Amino acid sequence: MMIANKEYAARRKELMSLMQGNSIAIIASAPEKIRSRDTHYSYKQNVTLSYLSGFPEPESVMALIPGREQGEVVIFCRDKDPLREIWDGYREGPGGAVANFGADDAFPISDIDDILPGLLEGKDRVYYAIGKDPDFDAHLTAWINDVRSQRGSGALPPGEFVDLDHFVNEMRLIKTAPEIKVMRKAGEISARAHCRAMEISRPGLFEYQLQAEIEHEFMASGARAPAYSSIVGGGKNGCVLHYIENRDKLEDGDLVLIDAGCEFEDYAADITRTFPVNGKFSEAQAAIYDIVLQAQADAIKVIGPGIEYNKANEATIRTITQGLVDLEILEGDVDELIAEEAHREFYMHGAGHWLGMDVHDVGDYKIDNKWRVHEPGMVVTIEPGIYIAPDNTNVDEKWRGIAVRIEDDVVVTKIGNEVITSGVPKARDQIEALMAT
Repeated sequence: MMIANKEYAARRKELMSLMQGNSIAIIASAPEKIRSRDTHYSYKQNVTLSYLSGFPEPESVMALIPGREQGEVVIFCRDKDPLREIWDGYREGPGGAVANFGADDAFPISDIDDILPGLLEGKDRVYYAIGKDPDFDAHLTAWINDVRSQRGSGALPPGEFVDLDHFVNEMRLIKTAPEIKVMRKAGEISARAHCRAMEISRPGLFEYQLQAEIEHEFMASGARAPAYSSIVGGGKNGCVLHYIENRDKLEDGDLVLIDAGCEFEDYAADITRTFPVNGKFSEAQAAIYDIVLQAQADAIKVIGPGIEYNKANEATIRTITQGLVDLEILEGDVDELIAEEAHREFYMHGAGHWLGMDVHDVGDYKIDNKWRVHEPGMVVTIEPGIYIAPDNTNVDEKWRGIAVRIEDDVVVTKIGNEVITSGVPKARDQIEALMAT
């Protein structure tokens, strides 16, 4: 199910078609990160380099040079080293970069100081995401200064930097069929993990034990890691939007809010479910839950080609505001409350975000200060919520400490949309039935 080399080649070709003549694009790998002393965090490649090549190794740089006679795709990477491979693992080497990752030319990274200035010389523009990696920024500046120092010999340094992210981010926003296939798989794995958490939940477990069950399912199903830090918030902890401590005991009578998704073949899933620790919603919990579930359904209905991005958010605000009025948590005219943003005391975030290789994926939400419209291939999350702080004395005590969020991943299609995370239940009766098994 991995993205095929021809897909990466098509992406590079599209990017180079967007670049102006006599230019070069430079994409560096992400640096390795020290966790403590001489141990590293698990390596995560620069997503732009992954998107354009799939090349997985640190200490690598890709240059795209449209029209270069010797080949348009150049990769610098670590050379083969049998000793280091014993300690650290297999290296592709320049030969592997050509044979397995579509490079036309490849060189040891140790030769980059000698070779890259020559590739930069005479180019009008450099496409590069400046400011993301200060260390590599400094290297690139040094190479350009090296060219500049040779002006007396006729060398011409690049005259302009162009933001590479502007072009790549727009490409990434529209997913191809192979990308959507991988994202469906990520959604399926993540849905099974949430089902597993529901099935095992009971009072007395700790939040981290549900986290362990979820992340075990990720790994057992072929996903290398969570796409983000898993959120498992029981009771009042669900009111903390980005709660990741996951250390408290799950109490009888509380809800637990789980926001977790796996990363599969570089693509993220993002699911939130809220369910009762003991398998049965209380009357107050059910009332809040049903408002959020309806808000999500109303938002998903308005996702489709040609529909403005913000229509889904507007739908969730209206449904949640009306629901809170019906429960007498808010008082007043619904339209006036919406205009006053009265919902923000209980629903303080938007309805969702782009999803892709990053969980909060790239792409502008507005163009020329206007909400952009959905196009086939876009993928969004829809995640309305209601959070009633445990110390909120403005509401009846029965509502305090209730937090509900429901989130699914939605692909925009030619005729509407497809929910790719529907494998985990969200109707109350379905959740209770699953938890009773």
